[in-house]
Amino acid sequence: MNLQSKNRFQADILIVDDTPDNIRFLSVMLLERGFNVRKALTGQMALTAVQTLLPDLILLDVNMPGMDGYEVCRKLKENPQTQPVPIIFLSALDDVEDKVKAFQMGGVDYITKPFQFEEVLARVQTQLNIFELRKRLEIQNAELKQSFSELKKIQAQLIQQEKMMSLGQLVAGVAHEINNPISFIAGNLKPANEYIQSLMHLIHLYQTEYPKPSSAIQSAIEDIDLDFLMVDLPKIMGSMQTGVERICTVILALRIFSRLDESEIKLADLHEGIDSALLLLQPRLRRTEENFEIQIIKQYGDLPLVNCYAGELNQVFFNLLNNAIDALECKSSQNLLFQETPKIWIGTELIESKMVVIRIKDNGIGIAKEFQSRLFDPFFTTKPVGKGVGLGLSTSYQIVVERHKGQLFFQASAQEGAEFIIQLPIYTNPKSRISNDLHQQSVG
Repeated sequence: MNLQSKNRFQADILIVDDTPDNIRFLSVMLLERGFNVRKALTGQMALTAVQTLLPDLILLDVNMPGMDGYEVCRKLKENPQTQPVPIIFLSALDDVEDKVKAFQMGGVDYITKPFQFEEVLARVQTQLNIFELRKRLEIQNAELKQSFSELKKIQAQLIQQEKMMSLGQLVAGVAHEINNPISFIAGNLKPANEYIQSLMHLIHLYQTEYPKPSSAIQSAIEDIDLDFLMVDLPKIMGSMQTGVERICTVILALRIFSRLDESEIKLADLHEGIDSALLLLQPRLRRTEENFEIQIIKQYGDLPLVNCYAGELNQVFFNLLNNAIDALECKSSQNLLFQETPKIWIGTELIESKMVVIRIKDNGIGIAKEFQSRLFDPFFTTKPVGKGVGLGLSTSYQIVVERHKGQLFFQASAQEGAEFIIQLPIYTNPKSRISNDLHQQSVG
């Protein structure tokens, strides 16, 4: 069915005229052409008819008692629901001023009485075609807007996937390059310390057996400050041991964070993931000349292992904690006073053995009301240029909501901090959950 046929046999037309003969004439002719026709003798009846059922087009007389056509048109155009309906004015007035006023009020056409029906029919059909095309254009615009939103989401996912892949490769390279020499050092520190202790014991025995060394040995003892060396050397070895253990801890945190050596989906300890993210962010939490110290308050509940994409959830924890630190630093940079020490609270709990809840709260700058509705949009950020690209929260939302069928929401206000809440369902049958997720991935 072409556009003209569709309009002729399905369009609903409202005729508004205080002259019954005009309504009768137009009604008969339009009905014969297959249009649906409704009638109104006054402006108020017309407004009521439009509110009851929205017509596709209105034929509106100008001169009517009580409320003229201009006033009816004005009221219709003020209402967003009735504003799109095309209005063709019918009038015996042929002055230019009357026609201009009709178009200013929102009319799409102006037909002067006495009119020829073929002219009315042609103009009606033209406006119906335009109206139909406009509706199609609005639908296409809505579809394009939806497609653009989907493209932005896909772009954000691709960027995040590339980011995580790069991070994984970086962690793998760092772990591989550092692990072997650190393992070598760690493995040799203990025997080296034992050797040093043996040599120090031997020196002590020499000092006991030969209390009066030669002048050359005495000079050498003074040059190296043997007494200080004997005290300080064990401390140096202890510091080296502590440093090696620290490096091993960081490597382990990197491996836990990225889950390099584990399958993508598995039962995981969420506390372990949160702690690994905190360890990686430790330099930003410590007090320095530029930064203040941030206090971390953990309120961990007794959680079971959760069947999840552990590496992705670790990224969510990292993003939310990193944003909390940014909020605290932003509040400090604006010279806003903290009522208490800058803090981040991390709480976890299990609800009715069905839902794991993770809360990350700060007492930082908060979130302005005008930004809250767009917070999870891809590429939207409240941070200055160069400080963020607006992917952290949108990616976190996708991971929690779309990948894990959970919820991610927040409670925030300007200047009073923010709290982000993650809710993850507990699945009693991990195997069916895994197979279902893998099936959806293959279908997608």
